[in-house]
Amino acid sequence: MSEIPLKPSGPVCFCSASGEMAVEDLQKTLNHHLLSFLGRDPSRADNADLCKAISYLLRDNLIERWINTQKSYYEHHKKRVYYLSLEFLVGRSLGNSMINLGLQGALGEAVERLGHDLEEIREQEEDAALGNGGLGRLAACFLDSMATLGVPGYGYGIRYEYGLFYQHLLDGYQIESPDNWMRYGNPWEFERPRHLHPISFYGRVKTAVDENGRNYREWVDAEIIMAMACDMLVPGFRNDQVVNMRLWTAKASRELNLSYFTKGNYIEAVKEKVRSETVSKVLYPADQVVEGKELRLKQQYFFVAATFQDIMRRYTKKNGDFNKFSDRIAVQLNDTHPAIAIPELMRLLVDIEGLDWDRAWRICVATFAYTNHTLMPEALEVWPVGLLEKMLPRHMEIIYRINHFFLEEVAARYPGDPDRLRDMSIIGENPVKTVRMAHLAIVGSHSVNGVAEIHTELMKARIFHLFHEFYPGRFNCKTNGVTQRRWLLKCNPGLAGLISEKIGQGWIVDLDQLRQLEPLADDPAFVDKWLAVKRGNKARLAEYIGAVCDIQVSPDAMFDVQIKRIHEYKRQLLNILHVIHLYHRLRSDPALAAVPRTVIFAGKAPPSYVMAKLIIKLITSVAEVINRDAGMADRLKLVFIPNYGVSLAERIFPAADLSEQISMAGTEASGTGNMKFALNGALTIGTLDGANIEIRDEVGPDNIFIFGMTADEVAAEKQAPKRSPREIHLADPAIAGAVDSLTSGEFSNGDRKLFKPIVDSLLDPNDPYLVLKDLDSYLACQNAVEEVYRDRREWGRRAVLNVARMGKFSSDRAVREYARDIWGIKVD
Repeated sequence: MSEIPLKPSGPVCFCSASGEMAVEDLQKTLNHHLLSFLGRDPSRADNADLCKAISYLLRDNLIERWINTQKSYYEHHKKRVYYLSLEFLVGRSLGNSMINLGLQGALGEAVERLGHDLEEIREQEEDAALGNGGLGRLAACFLDSMATLGVPGYGYGIRYEYGLFYQHLLDGYQIESPDNWMRYGNPWEFERPRHLHPISFYGRVKTAVDENGRNYREWVDAEIIMAMACDMLVPGFRNDQVVNMRLWTAKASRELNLSYFTKGNYIEAVKEKVRSETVSKVLYPADQVVEGKELRLKQQYFFVAATFQDIMRRYTKKNGDFNKFSDRIAVQLNDTHPAIAIPELMRLLVDIEGLDWDRAWRICVATFAYTNHTLMPEALEVWPVGLLEKMLPRHMEIIYRINHFFLEEVAARYPGDPDRLRDMSIIGENPVKTVRMAHLAIVGSHSVNGVAEIHTELMKARIFHLFHEFYPGRFNCKTNGVTQRRWLLKCNPGLAGLISEKIGQGWIVDLDQLRQLEPLADDPAFVDKWLAVKRGNKARLAEYIGAVCDIQVSPDAMFDVQIKRIHEYKRQLLNILHVIHLYHRLRSDPALAAVPRTVIFAGKAPPSYVMAKLIIKLITSVAEVINRDAGMADRLKLVFIPNYGVSLAERIFPAADLSEQISMAGTEASGTGNMKFALNGALTIGTLDGANIEIRDEVGPDNIFIFGMTADEVAAEKQAPKRSPREIHLADPAIAGAVDSLTSGEFSNGDRKLFKPIVDSLLDPNDPYLVLKDLDSYLACQNAVEEVYRDRREWGRRAVLNVARMGKFSSDRAVREYARDIWGIKVD
């Protein structure tokens, strides 16, 4: 695919009139970086050296654009968006930056002349593991779209030294080890020691009097941790716009306690430094213990407080009062993790800046907007009041006051309704008093959005129905999206090239242009080319599986894929029960004309989630039996690929034939993996949950495989069950055979007890995820999948239509809607 020309911008753009000269300039610059930055002889440099050198070269190219972008914000008095997220699942930056800057071709030629291969160099880069799943990946997609659309935005989070964890498999069990993605340094970041902010914890609050005789509350005797800014730059697509993630890293307020050091107590001398800097060490500390919970809350306040000191510094450069604060600043809370920002802004405005409460509250509500990402009440974040009173005493006072005024409003509108007051209160009056962070976020924001249409409607009808009644205009839908620049252009160059050959490159910045592919779905020659690209992608993934998992799979088999966080509500159990059912059918009837199938799983289980880890063990145990059964050959294979992350996802999405989106209806907020699969030409098998419904509406019901109960049917079934799981088990021999195999020892070397907890959960009359109640529908739907897959041209036709109709699911569309409806920013 030919590259869109990049406009010249400064001395490091490498866009001379002659492409040959540009390549020569790049070679010289690479050699310079190898010598000056890395201290390496260019003639002895290896791929890892060149990976860093190219990263520095691209960073040089980005920084000038970033400075110009920042200047334009000030010169045009632009309103700015601050996107606060505890996660940014960035992945690798090198390939994305090369593509967005238009330098991929020239750099590929430059390193080839130096005797290296660009793809091998790209494999040297570590994934920036600053997130866990969809929430963090959404944040990264949004930054790409903000930069491409020219939205004046910043991402704010934490620069974790260690990512989620590195996942190994030992005897089929998940083993976690530290993911030290920073061990070789991070060439993409700029450390900003001049942006060093003191963050307070603990201490006490007293009443003080200022120079004007005004009483105010003062937070004193606090422990101080310093927050240092680290910037990572995110380029827009060929438009000279660059935004940044500002990630905070913790520093001790003093490096060394000399009084201990001079006495020879060296451990005590550095103890405070070690304790302080723990705050930004690890993503998601174990919160099943008190210390882990405390560190988690400390992380949330740490990055929020540092961010608001940055916001205040930037705002007060050009503004002498706070009359235009919410006209200049929009703060988007990505879930409840940053919701402590609401009392923090109130503290700054009331205690530090001296505004009266009512005015400060109006500014606060006009500034904040909140994105909810869960429908499960047990997943809504709460914090013990006692912990907040100890760690953030002034914030707890402010939360009480916010709640007091809020409940006064509720009582005035609904007099004599104590149950409503209890259910809507920010403070949960349980045996242990808690702060309900979702309630705080709703009350303190002018906008509350869901991330899919069904998610938003269920928010309004179920978990937040009282708030929707109280704030009827506050709730809205902003369906998630993904950036096509990473999730098609970068990760699937073969398909991107085929598409661009037929309809041009406009789809890269306007995904709706993919509609032009629709007539080609009925062109056999085009469909054959499409299927050839897919087979090439499958062959590359098969090679990777062989190298990593030591399992040989055929690219001619259907690749049936479920890759996501391992959790009971994601229902990996439904999938593995189908695999067992299929295995039993094939084993009992060797002549069965089944479509060859390779079932692929990947995903990490939270370290303390026992059932999720047992599900991984079940998958790997079933795989061991199936893959060593000579009768299966290439008819059925089962693979669990370890250490799922962004870079692995970029290998898998282009190769998938079938996308498993099988959560129980009413549990998945939206999902973005479903969008990435469809954008890469996989057909979806799924429930009417999350964004699956909107994907069905866009691609058409004939181009997606839907099964199972709807959200309303799930609610009715839970209220008045028609059949128990045990009744289903007794009535259906195929289902019974699959379930009973888990306790027969068939997949556990004769150990009948190993998977008993899974069987108990499946047969539990109160199974919250209704696995067996959807299983018969799922098995029938899988049969329908198989029938369509037999006709490769028909499967290819449907795949083309899926891609052609994915325009709605670009993060560009989502960011435009946020800008228009929530942030009050005009996008050209």
